[in-house]
Amino acid sequence: MEKGFPGRRVALVCALAGVLVSACGGTEPEPAGTGGGVVQPELDKLTTTGGIPGVEALLRDGDQVRASTSGVGALADKSPMPGNGRIRAGSITKSFVATVVLQLVAEGEVELDVPVDRYLPGVISGNGNDGAKITTRQLLQHTSGLPNYFAKLASVDPETVRNQGAEPIDLVRMAVQQPPLFAPGTGWTYSNTSYIVLGMLVEEVTGNSLSKELSFRVARPLKLDDTYLPERGDTRLPDPHPVGHVPGKSGTIDFSDFDSTMAWAAGGLVSTTRDVSAFYDALLGGRILPPAQLEQMKTAVPAPSLGVDQAGYGLGLFTAPLPCGGQYWGHEGSIFGFMTMAGVGPDGRQAVVSANMYPVPRAASAEIMATFSAALCSR
Repeated sequence: MEKGFPGRRVALVCALAGVLVSACGGTEPEPAGTGGGVVQPELDKLTTTGGIPGVEALLRDGDQVRASTSGVGALADKSPMPGNGRIRAGSITKSFVATVVLQLVAEGEVELDVPVDRYLPGVISGNGNDGAKITTRQLLQHTSGLPNYFAKLASVDPETVRNQGAEPIDLVRMAVQQPPLFAPGTGWTYSNTSYIVLGMLVEEVTGNSLSKELSFRVARPLKLDDTYLPERGDTRLPDPHPVGHVPGKSGTIDFSDFDSTMAWAAGGLVSTTRDVSAFYDALLGGRILPPAQLEQMKTAVPAPSLGVDQAGYGLGLFTAPLPCGGQYWGHEGSIFGFMTMAGVGPDGRQAVVSANMYPVPRAASAEIMATFSAALCSR
């Protein structure tokens, strides 16, 4: 007999989906905490009327970094939302993985426009899915047509998979039980499966684990001391951290600790708001990739299903217009217990907004996006 309640089943689908607009329910809001400076009214609105326990915003403008918090870090004890605590960064992981892939392109180890079967023969196969017809670029840009593996988990209670983890090949096999969503290169749909394949590609080409390559190529050079990709069996979110809340009909559960290899290269990263901001500052400031690869990364195609007007998706980055003019580049990250939005505006300012609940109410999802935009537009 199926255990759990429908809210948790919805949570699993939404947490793995990684889309910008959530259709998921939330819980009653908690009182706001204190903070200073950066879009504080917007943060307080999220925690008083938006159904979010706690939220943090960070703005980086040149050498100046300002941060604010609101609400609570844990509903259980009403402790204040901590600043720069460790979070699960969700699909922000994709920007990190894309960076590593493009570094390998710059080194001549990977080509963007050859079939992925060159590197992973036979991995994408079944029900019309064919790695001989899908390129590395299409995986990076979500134009591969690969179905999302999370669709097969729609009826699963998250508690039953909390410590289960997954092997990448099993996630791909789960996905290819479904037919392609479209012929490669003929459409756009967000696919976590594509990034699982890219993680496998990195490991095959380098002979190292994806976790080691992310550390060696990105985290260590940029001194991102709190950023890493957990290996299978590593379930603990290191202190200090806010609780990652997952809502349901019987209240929220603490989902801070779980085996994130079910998301792996598509969303398993642990980080902080400061590390995430420093990463996008370096990436979009041209300090991680050569100019040719950064240009490729920022060559976008329309991405209508992101739920944001005029949104586009490059290679591990999406872009959308700001209310104050210009476009930002960045990524959203949603996974059990956390939703984070991060990116860089046209003037080089970086903003990160992170909430310690996911799924969130639909209105709160839009408010988090609006708060992020307000941070980039603030003066």
